[in-house]
Amino acid sequence: MSSRGIADKVAIVGMGCTKFGELWGSSADDLAVDAVVDCLDSAGVSRDDIDAYWLGTLGSGQSGLTLSRPLGIDKPVTRVENYCATGSEAFRNACYAVASGAYDRVMAVGVEKLKDSGFSGLMRSDPPSDGTSPELSLTAPAAFSMLDPAYCAKYGVPEDQMREAMTHVAWKNHRNGANNPKAQFQAEVSKEKIESSPIVAGRLGVFDCSGVSDGAAAAMIVRAEDALDYTDRPIYVKALALAAGPGRGGMDPAYDFTTFPEVVRAAEDAYAQAGIDDPARQISFAEVHDCFTPTEIVLMEDLGFSTRGQSWKHMLAGDFDADGRLPVNIDGGLKSFGHPVGASGLRMLYEAWLQLRGEAGVRQLADPRVALTHNLGGRPGACVSFVSVVSREKGQL
Repeated sequence: MSSRGIADKVAIVGMGCTKFGELWGSSADDLAVDAVVDCLDSAGVSRDDIDAYWLGTLGSGQSGLTLSRPLGIDKPVTRVENYCATGSEAFRNACYAVASGAYDRVMAVGVEKLKDSGFSGLMRSDPPSDGTSPELSLTAPAAFSMLDPAYCAKYGVPEDQMREAMTHVAWKNHRNGANNPKAQFQAEVSKEKIESSPIVAGRLGVFDCSGVSDGAAAAMIVRAEDALDYTDRPIYVKALALAAGPGRGGMDPAYDFTTFPEVVRAAEDAYAQAGIDDPARQISFAEVHDCFTPTEIVLMEDLGFSTRGQSWKHMLAGDFDADGRLPVNIDGGLKSFGHPVGASGLRMLYEAWLQLRGEAGVRQLADPRVALTHNLGGRPGACVSFVSVVSREKGQL
């Protein structure tokens, strides 16, 4: 059963986003303030006009003081965390607060300062366990590298063709990021360089892995009926869906590493909320969690953009390129824009904000109406997943 949803009850009326990258000269405080000020300016309001804040950060601070202190405010601030879906979780909770009638104007903020901490996919710590979750002993690249051979085995895909499809994901997203002045990596990368890069885990090379970066993003949310008081081009929230799985994939012999069941459930819920029955046709573009190149290939099927076992072909055919039938990660994605954990979900929404308002510059799509954002936290077999659907228009999609 899907959740009831809050379609067309709330709208985004302002957004802000810092540049992502190795921002040695900026602290987490600096980044959060920059994103908030950018967001406030875009909505034409002051920090005193915001009733409450939701802050998403994985490891760059504890409690609401992480935001209230640098902003110099005395307001409700709720700090949330949900792995790599942390920024999306801040947004989801902020939206529900407005939809419930508790507040009129709220802000969701995501921030992460990873470079100074040394935290990355290769250096991490896990909570204590009873030892029955063997996947926790693996690095993130090692865990996600299993998608590649499992997919090839299940669908009979030759390894060289799967390698070509994975390379296309990296090539596409770096090409898109080259048109994004806020991306961590702003240069195209040749397919030859991608395929000859040093191996990290399995068949994943350096260019198959998303960047470790610093950054922040923010969104202001109000009731839909009040949206035009702040902007003539609001973005209406159609669906917010979150799924946290049982985390048994590492022990379950039925799990085959060719799908994320949590993504499937979150997508089904979001589509039911938004009234979408043909996502491949009704979604104008998507921002998805391309933490590793085979992840994006699997996500195309879990999100309903490709049939099972066919997304690698659609990737090679250019279906998800900037000029394809359904552009994916037009801003460069995690791969090129970077992945400061707490900010990534809101960064995806920032691209939706720009595209749907016609403000994306040289990467602007022709006539986008509906955007999907997707976050994934954890690893194959044990993860959380978030899916949102937003649109420039109210009413039926």
